[in-house]
Amino acid sequence: MGCSEQGRLLVVVFTIRKKRLIRVISARDMSAKEKKGKCMSKKLKKIPKFKTKDEEYAFWNKHDVTDYFDVSKGKRIRFPNLKPSTKMISLRLPEDLLEEIKIEANKRDVPYQSYIKMLLKEKISNDAA
Repeated sequence: MGCSEQGRLLVVVFTIRKKRLIRVISARDMSAKEKKGKCMSKKLKKIPKFKTKDEEYAFWNKHDVTDYFDVSKGKRIRFPNLKPSTKMISLRLPEDLLEEIKIEANKRDVPYQSYIKMLLKEKISNDAA
């Protein structure tokens, strides 16, 4: 459990792999019960063994961490600014359009791929309004 740079209280479930590699299983906002830290009036449940990381991910997205951990013993930590996850896609553009995009991105001193993301986000936000 911890607090993001923006002040969001988060519960992050993770595993520590070989050579201190951390794999995040799930991250979500704390429930009201978790924020209060008064969750220990019941016996803790045993965490099941998972066959796959997808199974583990699905489990933690459906279950309350306070049923499995004594959150009163948790340490508050700060998480750096977490970047939203991204997915690589392939997009074919006409060469002249790509050149125009690169020129406009250069005028704004941003990488052209970031500029494309900005344009897409702006368009979707305007259409939604």
